[in-house]
Amino acid sequence: QVQLVESGGGSVQAGDSLRLSCAASGRTFSEHAMGWFRQAPGKEREFVASISRTGLSTYYANSAKDRFTISRDNAKNTVYLQMSSLKPEDTAVYYCAAAYGIISDPYRPYNYGYWGQGTQVTVSS
Repeated sequence: QVQLVESGGGSVQAGDSLRLSCAASGRTFSEHAMGWFRQAPGKEREFVASISRTGLSTYYANSAKDRFTISRDNAKNTVYLQMSSLKPEDTAVYYCAAAYGIISDPYRPYNYGYWGQGTQVTVSS
């Protein structure tokens, strides 16, 4: 069982930066691939970024490439999402997710078995 708690969301201006954190409980954090997803009002949950268990492999949505960076600290049981050059279209609830072991498709929400409660990010123009 893994419990995830996101933090770091808030209201910012376009062009600003934010760093989201996701703290995981349990001693098996390093055995889980981690992902960030987001969901805007009236839209489906969409993939943002994912990182492998060791942190050696990362994956990004096209909308996140060159602006967002996912990282993890297995000693702290924490995964991060550094977001820069934020745009109004980045406004959404951001969710942290965990998937045990190696997942074949990190882009699909159904491959993740554990989810946090989400943190709101609002970007105004």
